[in-house]
Amino acid sequence: MAKTVYDVLIAKHAEDVLSATQFLANGGAKDFAEYREVVGRIRGLQLAIQTTQDLLRSQDKDDDN
Repeated sequence: MAKTVYDVLIAKHAEDVLSATQFLANGGAKDFAEYREVVGRIRGLQLAIQTTQDLLRSQDKDDDN
């Protein structure tokens, strides 16, 4: 099955979440402000993943009808 724009977005956002998570796990945040910024980025990316997955499911549902 060919990759859709949704698949590409989900994969990219998941890769960015993993990168940010590893950054935090390795002690990369120099202070609490940077830690909060990275955690906010992770939350935003996870929201983007969920929204994209919802759109994909909605489109698949519409295609089935």
